[in-house]
Amino acid sequence: MAFDRPRNNANDPRSKAEAAFKAATTKPADLPAKAPAVPNAKEQVSLRIDRDILDHFQEGGPGWQDRINDALRKALGK
Repeated sequence: MAFDRPRNNANDPRSKAEAAFKAATTKPADLPAKAPAVPNAKEQVSLRIDRDILDHFQEGGPGWQDRINDALRKALGK
């Protein structure tokens, strides 16, 4: 009977499907974070900030992103 055979054949469609599913659902190993190509380079991020906080930093004109960065750095004690 065909259903009693073990499915060890790599060419078996079910074995191929199971291998593909396992490869697609297996979590890859965590890789270490890449160091920026340029030392001390800034990263672009998306961040939600309350409107009044954003308004406060933007009131000073250009450079508001640097001012936010400086305030965060100060909050870290750096």
